[in-house]
Amino acid sequence: MSFIAAIASSASGLTAERTRMEVIANNIANVNTTRTESGGPFRRMLVTYMAKPGLKGVYIPPNGIREDRSLSNPLKLKFDPGHPDADENGYVHMPNVDTVTEMVDMITATRSYEANVQAINAAKIMARDAMRIGRS
Repeated sequence: MSFIAAIASSASGLTAERTRMEVIANNIANVNTTRTESGGPFRRMLVTYMAKPGLKGVYIPPNGIREDRSLSNPLKLKFDPGHPDADENGYVHMPNVDTVTEMVDMITATRSYEANVQAINAAKIMARDAMRIGRS
């Protein structure tokens, strides 16, 4: 793998993790949003990665963002009959966002981002050292 391809691969990883951190921040910001433009409560957003051929065999993951509609993470019900979005039984449908899960995801995204930065720096050092050897 060439130095350029290695840096391009890590740069793609930086972009993917930055997107992931932005989505996580948006999820945390909407943890109590019970009414959205489309109607109903906010749903947790997830970043999906899809492999796509990139430069000279390097696979660059483009990001897709989708709502979390899985049965394992349903909307939460909160009894609050005075809330303007309460149903006829007094329950409010709350977002399916768990702050602890989002913070754990933020930590893993941050660590992945840092790993990609280190990979770019290592590739730069190897390229610099290779040029230095070539001059000798």
